[in-house]
Parts: sequence; structure tokens; C-alpha cells
Amino acid sequence: MGVITKISLEDVQLHFECQTISSSTNGVSDSVYFLDDEYILKIFESKDPLAVNEEIKLLSICDGLKVPKLIKKGFFIHDKPALIYKKCDGKSLEKATKNNLEEIGKFLQTFHQKTAQKKSQNSDIFAKDALSRLIEIANHKPFFELFSTIDIVFQNDGIIHGDLFLDNATFLNDKLSCVFDFSEACNGDFYFDLAVVALSWCENNENIGTLLESYGATIEVKDFIHYIRYAGLYYSVTRFLANRNFGELLEKIHRL
Repeated sequence: MGVITKISLEDVQLHFECQTISSSTNGVSDSVYFLDDEYILKIFESKDPLAVNEEIKLLSICDGLKVPKLIKKGFFIHDKPALIYKKCDGKSLEKATKNNLEEIGKFLQTFHQKTAQKKSQNSDIFAKDALSRLIEIANHKPFFELFSTIDIVFQNDGIIHGDLFLDNATFLNDKLSCVFDFSEACNGDFYFDLAVVALSWCENNENIGTLLESYGATIEVKDFIHYIRYAGLYYSVTRFLANRNFGELLEKIHRL
């Protein structure tokens, strides 16, 4: 998460009482600010109220899970829809331990149980036809070659997070404290959702096995690798199109 829309303290105080405001420095999709170091302000750069309503609905479905607590909704800043959440305790990881993998695997299992067969109005941005269109736009030969080797039939299992990289979760005292940033949430395949976690959190097949076991998955590691390769390709393509570093992801999936 990062900042695209520049705002002042006065802009926020029109809607929410706070004394300090500071900007996030990570990510590119939506603008994120810290208020009094206790709350998170998220400005949706798509300007689409539908995306905001879908996030509100999803957080309601996930009531009881370790997800952000919504503090204020239904307002606009600089004509863009915004939400305010309670800031999550803990910090994001740089590297996941076995315990961390077990925690996130169990979280995702429960999350999917709550979202199974639920419908999101957001576009399924992770579908194979959507990725194929992005690869055509990128026109980068390695993407075409890798895409042709991935043989997966995706299921429409329910609502997925889609972007659960290490920096979208926090831990406190080695316990999962929060999973956040549901901007990419849409209908999709649960194994793809788990594969995004594996792509970011797992360094070897042993780690992947730990993740699959904690999630309660029945798929074998050798078959699950195809989902990880697909997830890696998707995020390599989107990073390429955003002029961000994508080489590390490509290298990782070629090692699988």
C-alpha cells in the first residue's frame, strides 16, 4: 500500500477527528495514511464505490477473523471513496518460520470456509483469460513461454484474498495478529489464493508442505507447484506492466 492522492490533516479532519497524519511508503494500488498512529485511512484510487462496498461486505463476512476493524465508512476525500480502520497490532515479516506458515495456513482455511460459494461483484482479475490479455499487452517472450506450460483448470470456489504476500499480514509475539489489504479480493480458486501465500512465504518444498498441511489441503506438492508458477507469472506480468522489479519472481518460479 502507498500514496497516490496527496492530502492534508485538514482534509481528514472534515470527516474524522485526529491530530497527526503520515503516509505509507509501500505499494501502488491505493493511497494509505496513518492517523495518530492508531488508525489507517485508505483512499480507493479506482474511484469506484463498488470496490468499497465489496470490501465492507467482505469484512462483515469475516467478522471474528483477524482482519481490520472498520471504524468509518461512507465518505469521500478529493472525490474518492475512503475507509478508516483500526490499525493492526504487530509487524509484517521479512521471512516466515514454520510457526508463521502454520498460522497463515489455518487463517486462510477459515477465511475460505467463510467465503465459500459467496459472490463478489469485483472482476476476477486472476482468471486465465484475464492473464492472457495482460501477457499480450506486455508482449514479453518469457511470459508467453511460461504461460504455455501451465495446465490448470481453475475452480470458482468463492471469494479469495488474491494478494496475501508477507507484507499484507502482521504478527505479534509470533502469533498472527491481522490480515489486511483486500483490494484484489474477488471470486476465484482457493488453491490459487494459497499459492500466492506459498510464492511469498515459502522458500522450499518443505515450507510448501507445511503450508498445505496447516491449510488441510489434499493436493500433492508436485501438483500444487503449477498453481505457484501461475501465481508467480501473474504477479511478474503485473509488475512488468507497472515498471516494477519482476525478475526475482520469475527466477523463483523457474526454480520450482
